[in-house]
Amino acid sequence: MGKANLEVFSETLQHIAESNRDLLVVTSDSRGSGKLVPFAQRFPDQLVEVGIAEQNLVGISAGLASTGKQVFAVSPACFLTARSLEQIKNDVTYSDNAVTVVGISAGVSYGALGSTHHSLHDYAVLRAIHNIIVCAPADNFETEEAVRQAAALNQPVYLRFGKRPMPLLRKDVPFVLGKGRVLQEGKDLAIVATGEMLHPALEAAALLKESADVEATVISMHTVKPLDTKLLAQVAAAGMPILTVEEHSVYGGMGEACASFLLQEGYHNRFQVMGIPDEYTVTGSQQEIFDHYGLNGQGIMEVAQQLLGVSQEK
Repeated sequence: MGKANLEVFSETLQHIAESNRDLLVVTSDSRGSGKLVPFAQRFPDQLVEVGIAEQNLVGISAGLASTGKQVFAVSPACFLTARSLEQIKNDVTYSDNAVTVVGISAGVSYGALGSTHHSLHDYAVLRAIHNIIVCAPADNFETEEAVRQAAALNQPVYLRFGKRPMPLLRKDVPFVLGKGRVLQEGKDLAIVATGEMLHPALEAAALLKESADVEATVISMHTVKPLDTKLLAQVAAAGMPILTVEEHSVYGGMGEACASFLLQEGYHNRFQVMGIPDEYTVTGSQQEIFDHYGLNGQGIMEVAQQLLGVSQEK
């Protein structure tokens, strides 16, 4: 098991800040939950604290970016992409200020705090806004690469992180913002996952092989916008059923983005979106919520079998 992606996020920012005095981190009382205390201790002059004022957080970050600073604006995703949506839209994206907006404790990471603290809408709202990259790194490797690449870009980016430690996945497949990563190749089914759903997708692929001799392609679609449509088209052209998995509402997320592209391009593969249904989310730990909605290896395997029309025992 690796570290929480947020820890790697903080460590990577520290590495960048060692040689870049223009890098600034702006938080809304989030240095603890964002694992930024070490950053603040090492670079106190490069961290700005605005208190619990998310709209101010984004506005201040946009202003700093407009002066040439390299800004990471850090706050819980549930508040950042709801309370501050207008500021993200107008001050960051429409004004073309190169702020990396960082949504922490995303998805259902806050678990027992309930639906008010879940961010199951962020892909949907940000996909509808011009001029922002939307990325959810799956593991420590993707996190470090995403942070470094976002820092090197001169445009708005949204990075989404959960709280829990993540397993170490493959590092030998290159990471590029906007390009999906094929972590496993198979001929029977494609599982396209984003963010922290990648690990259970890989677990499901292993279960499918063991229980039904199904060989699944597993793709990390870490960048929700822009979507890697070239890779999607290649998968669809192979004729495989496609199952998408995300820690987000089934409405407006990565799955619907994939479906829209494929249908408009004339592909008619069997297709299924897995995510959180349109209901008041159950309360529990993050894993309990995943288990409830089948967002685990077993649940993904069962949906894949239904999509394929095969039984659990071949």
